[in-house]
Amino acid sequence: MANAASGMAVSDDCKLKFLELKAKRTYRYVVFKIEEKQKQVIVETLGGPTESYEDFAASLPTNECRYAVYDFDFVTEENCQKSKIFFIAWSPDTARVRSKMLYASSKDRFKRELDGIQVELQATDPTEMGLDVFRGRAN
Repeated sequence: MANAASGMAVSDDCKLKFLELKAKRTYRYVVFKIEEKQKQVIVETLGGPTESYEDFAASLPTNECRYAVYDFDFVTEENCQKSKIFFIAWSPDTARVRSKMLYASSKDRFKRELDGIQVELQATDPTEMGLDVFRGRAN
């Protein structure tokens, strides 16, 4: 269960909440946190289906790293309603170096546990994961 690169395990709750977001659309977003003492990734925040992008952006701490998945709804040029699941590796410049290294070394292993991610974003500040960026990457 533990990741050889960083020694991190992924709690079953992470996979369960992701599946609920993907299959049942129970959540708009899920924010994950590495619990260093337990050496595992855990669910930190759940955003209900009616929550907005602004709620999601506000749920990410300004000076700590996080992983997140966001169910992005959009309309194509052909006027079709679609959605894509984004994986966001949030690593603000103001986060501790150790934390940034830990999240970077655990990211690929954690992402593999979440089957169904369609787009990945790496963001160090809010402008790198703005709605315009989501729209541009969704099409």
